[in-house]
Amino acid sequence: MAGRVDGKVALVTGGASGIGRGCAERLAQDGAKVVVTDIQDHLGEEVVRGIGGEAAYLRHDVTDEDAWGRVIGEVKARFGRLDILVNNAGIGLGCPVTEMTLADWKRQIAVNLDGVFLGVKHALPLMRAGGGGSIVNISSVAGLNGAPNLAGYCATKGGVRLFTKAVALECAALKDGVRVNSVHPGVIETPIWTTVMGGTPGANEPPDLDAMTSMFVPLGVKGFPKDIAEGVLWLASDESRYVTGTELVIDGGLTAR
Repeated sequence: MAGRVDGKVALVTGGASGIGRGCAERLAQDGAKVVVTDIQDHLGEEVVRGIGGEAAYLRHDVTDEDAWGRVIGEVKARFGRLDILVNNAGIGLGCPVTEMTLADWKRQIAVNLDGVFLGVKHALPLMRAGGGGSIVNISSVAGLNGAPNLAGYCATKGGVRLFTKAVALECAALKDGVRVNSVHPGVIETPIWTTVMGGTPGANEPPDLDAMTSMFVPLGVKGFPKDIAEGVLWLASDESRYVTGTELVIDGGLTAR
């Protein structure tokens, strides 16, 4: 089914690699005009070149509120509207809680939770002006279940889940046409594993995801960014018009045990 978001304007944060890149490319494939933001300029520009058409790249630190104002202003100037926001930018810092520095704790919160809050805050007025839209906040299975050595990461992703529900209810009460949902990826092959596991005792390199999934994931295989992107595309499209305030878990059955 091609063209499920044809003519819509999408903003994808952290779109230079991993899940963000997969989402940007998939939304563009189905007709969206995509704005990719990140702090990895070379990779972000590469993604936009690959997409072609009216895609655009903007450098963007999601923890900076002034930067959010500039990005949303640029989207409005270029396209006049915003229909889809994918709050994807995030970091993962693995470490036993007794060894985690306050600086690392605050950094994770700033990127993973503050960044989502700021995105929703600044995107909503433009979405409402256009009659509505879809906000998709990327959380994690770590936002549903705890995990050792990932206390900070779990705290931020759990926060994203409940923040999403609260804003969904606000928008529903206003009848503003904006739907807000969260997506919870499982073991997906992305660069974040380098830092998520890097601080775990005995881990000097990224984990063997194939071995991990074989042992812990019921389907027995790892996921890829395209698997998450398909779910995001559905939530961004009008096919999910009756879905808001919920979480879409894409994890090969990991949390079904």
